[in-house]
Amino acid sequence: MKIRIIWAGKCKEHFVKEGISKYLNLLSPFCKLEIIEIKESKGKDIIRSLRKDGEKIINASSGYVLLDEGGREMTSIQLSDYLLKSGDRDFVIGGAYGVSEEVTENASDVLSLSRLTFTHDMARLILLEQIYRAFTIINRRGYHH
Repeated sequence: MKIRIIWAGKCKEHFVKEGISKYLNLLSPFCKLEIIEIKESKGKDIIRSLRKDGEKIINASSGYVLLDEGGREMTSIQLSDYLLKSGDRDFVIGGAYGVSEEVTENASDVLSLSRLTFTHDMARLILLEQIYRAFTIINRRGYHH
């Protein structure tokens, strides 16, 4: 299975970078995982910057799942079933100001990691941990209790 995670901007927190590296290593036996980092547009006009970033995101994937706090929630077991049924999958995480309306409208699905709000750096780490957890559920490993 191939999973791509597309996100806007660089990860700023050192501890998050370490966690991302850890989960990329843990996931390597289960799937081919690719991180696509979209350079975040700068400028005072946030809407314009979001649209520029949105074009890059839409061009990077023909079909993606957007992660958004207003999306549909699921349990870790439901996520493992979702991955099994959907096969190859692209996930999108927006930048500090989220994503443009176009990115939301073009998403094949919108999921939420939680009703809580996370920094986009933390959302990256949480998504990777949940993907790892899903694969341990699928493969009946002892990580998920």
